[in-house]
Amino acid sequence: MNRTFRLAVTAAAAGAVMSPLVLPSAPAVAKPKDATLRTYTADTWRSMAAMADPGTGLVSDNIGADLSPASRAEYTSPTNIGAYIWSAVAARKTGLISKKEEVRRVKQTLTTLSRLEIHEPSGMFYNWYDPKTGAKLTAWPVDGNTLYPFLSSVDNGWLAAALAIVKDQIPQLGKQAEAIRTEMDFGYYYNPAERQIRGGFWKEPPAECSIAGNYRGDSPPVYYTCHHYGAFNTEPRMASYLGIADQQIPQEHYFGTFRTFPGDNCDWSWTEQRGVGEYRTYLGQRVFEASYGYRGMRFVPSWGGSMFEALMVPLFVPEEKWGARSWAINHPTYVQAQIEHGMDEAGYGYWGFSPSNNPAGGYREYGVDQLGMNPDGYSSDQERTTVDEGYAGCRPAQPAPTSYGNGVVTPHASFLALRYAPGPALANLAKLRQNFDAYGPGGFYDAVDVGTGEVSKRYLSLDQGMVMAALGNELGGDVLRRAFSKGPMERRVAPLMRMEEFSLAPTGTP
Repeated sequence: MNRTFRLAVTAAAAGAVMSPLVLPSAPAVAKPKDATLRTYTADTWRSMAAMADPGTGLVSDNIGADLSPASRAEYTSPTNIGAYIWSAVAARKTGLISKKEEVRRVKQTLTTLSRLEIHEPSGMFYNWYDPKTGAKLTAWPVDGNTLYPFLSSVDNGWLAAALAIVKDQIPQLGKQAEAIRTEMDFGYYYNPAERQIRGGFWKEPPAECSIAGNYRGDSPPVYYTCHHYGAFNTEPRMASYLGIADQQIPQEHYFGTFRTFPGDNCDWSWTEQRGVGEYRTYLGQRVFEASYGYRGMRFVPSWGGSMFEALMVPLFVPEEKWGARSWAINHPTYVQAQIEHGMDEAGYGYWGFSPSNNPAGGYREYGVDQLGMNPDGYSSDQERTTVDEGYAGCRPAQPAPTSYGNGVVTPHASFLALRYAPGPALANLAKLRQNFDAYGPGGFYDAVDVGTGEVSKRYLSLDQGMVMAALGNELGGDVLRRAFSKGPMERRVAPLMRMEEFSLAPTGTP
């Protein structure tokens, strides 16, 4: 039984017994946990609202610690815009803003979206726009370098998810949101020969590697990235789910990506470790159902070992409800592995590793190396300490690190874990707030170097949007999951999760 359902049943049973003793006018008494979560929600929403341009309703990518308009970044993306939309829904559901304000804010954003330049054959949005004007960017505002306008499968997936939430939660704006969303064809990204989706495409040839073609058979061609998204437990699966639900991508695609890479020989020995499992067949597709091992746990890895890759999607799609023999086991195990790395293996005293601002400057991908397929791994510390587990029978393991450097923890990772490990997540956040200058007027700052105490004092709309989604669900009855718990998603994606069984039995470590 999942945690949300169990709590609902318990509360309902308690209400049935106690209701005769409760006066109708008695004020509700907030639990200490709920009071803390509501404080986090109010402050996080303040940062999201501060990032929104008052003229366009487009949210900037990031903003400074004081939330001043002058500190807003001069660029935004489809993911950022989507995060602002679902954050407004969460803010209304948790009582921070009125229904009237929610409608006003989201309507303004949708109206601007309808005017943005897009790739019209696919209905997809470009990756970068000016939040003040809505103009497509062809030069990077920070340094003036040339940008080749790109159409990302991942970023468009998050925007489409937000538009589906609008239809579900703001009926008066449903037609306006659907007019945009239904033009978005994720089949443009799907390569049937590989049964995988591309990272994206350019309308014009870029300076980097690209492949001319068009999976929809349209003319002229587009210029695809030279890579596909091959790893299963990563954030691109949101775009995959949306494409499958709308019948733009066949259901077989769900089984076309790798749980781990095949372990039949040494061809994949460059990856983090050899997966342990067996082949199973679903919908006529042969799938290597295998898992990695870490500290006695078994799990299907992500690509880099970060929380974002594994746990952003279930903020919206009820994977653990539909995947009783897969996601329901994998998600909490993945969280536990992150906790054990931070608290025990690396000994930081804190945990939660995911791409974020680097407290030393710039942006970096953080994670737990052993939880990802990438051999170079996303490291959890500034020193980029990684582990070579070897590849049984092909590449020997190297000695494990005797120590780790300065760990970098991002608060949004704890919020992603809130559903699966609420006690540890709240305790971790409380310690970060108590022991570091990690909290400001817009909630938690983006990242903390727990070794030096250095804090990245900026707010990122993506990371704050994940926080708002987690809090909106926790306090608002899974409000952001409702659009994806029924309709086409339930009819076409849920059956795929119900039929799959991950190889998660403790059969020994590689």
